[in-house]
Amino acid sequence: MSGIARTNATGGEGMLPELLAWSSSLQFDRALVREDLLGSAAHVTMLSRVGLVPLADATLLRKELLAMHAAAETGAFALADGEEDVHMAVEAELGARLGASVAGRLHTARSRNDQVALDLRMHVREQARLSLLACLALLRQLTERAAAEHHVLLPAYTHRQRAQPTTAGFLLAAWASSLARGAELLAFTLERADRCPLGAGACSGSSLPIDRTLTARLLGFSSPTVNALDTVGDRDFALDFAWAAARVLLSLSRLSTDVIDYATSEFGFVKLDGGIAAGSSMMPQKKNPDMFELVRGESSRAVGNVVSLLTLVKGLPTGYNRDLQEDRRPLLDTAPLLLGALRAVSLSLPHVHFDGTRTAAALADGSTQATDLAEALVQHKGVPFREAYKAVGALVRHALDAGVTLRALSVAEAQVFHPAFDAPVLASLDPAEAAARKKSIGGTGAVEPQLEALRSEADRLAAIAARIPSLASLAARIAEEPLA
Repeated sequence: MSGIARTNATGGEGMLPELLAWSSSLQFDRALVREDLLGSAAHVTMLSRVGLVPLADATLLRKELLAMHAAAETGAFALADGEEDVHMAVEAELGARLGASVAGRLHTARSRNDQVALDLRMHVREQARLSLLACLALLRQLTERAAAEHHVLLPAYTHRQRAQPTTAGFLLAAWASSLARGAELLAFTLERADRCPLGAGACSGSSLPIDRTLTARLLGFSSPTVNALDTVGDRDFALDFAWAAARVLLSLSRLSTDVIDYATSEFGFVKLDGGIAAGSSMMPQKKNPDMFELVRGESSRAVGNVVSLLTLVKGLPTGYNRDLQEDRRPLLDTAPLLLGALRAVSLSLPHVHFDGTRTAAALADGSTQATDLAEALVQHKGVPFREAYKAVGALVRHALDAGVTLRALSVAEAQVFHPAFDAPVLASLDPAEAAARKKSIGGTGAVEPQLEALRSEADRLAAIAARIPSLASLAARIAEEPLA
């Protein structure tokens, strides 16, 4: 890509139309036009400040670039076809508006290699910021609902078998905890993308007296990238974003599976409002959890995007290679996919209601409290755990053989299996008490500290997002910068 493209932007003999159409990335990277225009406006500002472009020409170029950007913000700017990519299309448009001699100054000390690296970093930075904010909004939604529904009893599952008593609040806190890890990766993506590639050139920088620090500041980056050769071939920031997005979507997928399962008649733990459920075209009794099934299904695309990018870069030599053009589709697909799923879950969850009667009934027989019964023997009677475990196991088998629930057994029946069983010990079979007693860090009885930690984490990550300038704010920053 560092060679001269034989297209309208640069003049010269035209590329074979069939090959230009096949090799062009313009159909995909039109989506990067706002980033490209802002990068060019910052670049020409720097060129003017260091004396590489006359003030009059720089004034015309920056004014036109920012006008095109303002039109692009409203969707009123369209690039013509016939160019290899968005960069050359913008330069061709400037040539048509200002003349070739003025437009031709813009590409001083710049290659499309560092241009595309810049556009993609700015795209990742903007979309990771928006995704992080949406992720944190859902995280806060889950934490507040967890606090409100911690009284609703609910069995937890291991190996998809009923395990121990918990609460709906504990489940919501689990969902939030998983989501928080994905949000942390989005914040990590923002920090990793915070280096400006512009000025790296084709592969080795420039002999001209450019000021990369100025360009970085105008575009809201903390500093320029370190090594030009590495910069133009680096797509780690794209991998960071794709991986972070996949992690968030995998969390949403697992959340969705819980909702889907719990909405079945076999579980009956949640009920869905009609506003989020779809009916069957043939079976009038159906109320299907389509929104959550779609979120679960779309998460596979996010995983595919990660694999696509990993496969793309795994065998490339250092520096820019045209193969990297194939980063557009998976990368540009990732943000709409993630933001759409976050919005769908956020809108749908208020229409999912726990059926407290049904969830409590799943714990009523006492079998899920068997571990609590053994721990009561340990805590209150000093029985070694393995001895307590065996005694409770024998008691459970007796109840099953007798066709009664564990909670229905009398003290006398229990003492046949161990003399330490008494009424206070058997009281541990109450599911609400069993859930409340687990006050160890991370336990069902310690949900409020978990929620406080999640709220603090959300605030910390929100502060990181707040430090990143929005794409829309950069135009004013660049316009205010003196050209001389």
